[in-house]
Amino acid sequence: MHTDFGTCYQAVTDKDRRYDGQFVTAVHTTGIYCRPSCPARLPHAENVSFHVAAEARCMPVHV
Repeated sequence: MHTDFGTCYQAVTDKDRRYDGQFVTAVHTTGIYCRPSCPARLPHAENVSFHVAAEARCMPVHV
């Protein structure tokens, strides 16, 4: 898991492409994961965790 929750959540809030490839956002309530610049609606902070990842696309875990 990525260690700095505040920085990661701010990057997702800002849809900051500079963080793409550094981590993905796992949304517990929907079962999807996204890169920071994902155009999807911002998930609630209590429903996410952040994980280091080299490559990720926005998609459900069960493709």
